[in-house]
Amino acid sequence: MPPPSQLAIATSSLNRLVKEEASYHKELSQQQASIAKLEQGGGDENAEFMLRQERKAVEETNNIFPQLNQKIRDALSRLEQQLKQGEQSGSVEEVAKAKDAVLAGKRTLSQES
Repeated sequence: MPPPSQLAIATSSLNRLVKEEASYHKELSQQQASIAKLEQGGGDENAEFMLRQERKAVEETNNIFPQLNQKIRDALSRLEQQLKQGEQSGSVEEVAKAKDAVLAGKRTLSQES
């Protein structure tokens, strides 16, 4: 089996980052739901501690997004360059996957704006 092409590597890299970003959004929504549940609950000491911990986790998750979005922008740029070069030499399937990845990357970045 031949090694993966540069186009395939750039495509899988961008796809991985897009999935990672979606995973962090899912984690963030779960953390926010947990905070809402804790806020509606009682005011015992453990609940207050858990609430502080969840708020800290939300803050840490939110801090990940700027760096992750920059990585997505960089991977998107690399993939677009590889796509320009690979359209002549890459397989039709690789080019189609790369174009799908470019659309997913752009969609992800546009949701953040």
